[in-house]
Amino acid sequence: MSNLSKEYDRILSEIEQVISNEEEKKIVKEKVSEISMLFINTMDNMSNIIDNKLKEMEEKQNNLDNKLNKIQSTVNEIESDIYEEELGEYDFEIVCPYCNNEFVTDLSLMNEEKTEIKCPECNNIIELDWNDDEESDCCSGHCGSCHGCGDDECEEENEDDM
Repeated sequence: MSNLSKEYDRILSEIEQVISNEEEKKIVKEKVSEISMLFINTMDNMSNIIDNKLKEMEEKQNNLDNKLNKIQSTVNEIESDIYEEELGEYDFEIVCPYCNNEFVTDLSLMNEEKTEIKCPECNNIIELDWNDDEESDCCSGHCGSCHGCGDDECEEENEDDM
């Protein structure tokens, strides 16, 4: 900006030196000043327009960022719902047949070969049966929340087992 001011002063001093008529000198200086003010006003207007455009772009970018964050959050929730099962994260509620303590444990599908678990209350070993025997529709009445399946055949099987 200091160079601009120096150049302006240099132009005015040249006008002073070249023009001898005081009236003409005054008019030329006024016109140079008018042109300079027009230039400065134009630059100010352009600067304001650019500032407004930048603010508008920042607001749009913030809105896009907010929308993107919401979309990413939704995608993360969907991904979690879909892939949670694939990772084999399941909560199993187990009732100890020895002390009737109900507890929840995380068992993974990758750990299907695990056949036993220790009861946290009585420390007895509980046998896990991963095979869903379709031969018998009866639960055999060994779970704490079971009142029998009500099937006469199953009840007879249970009585025979005793």
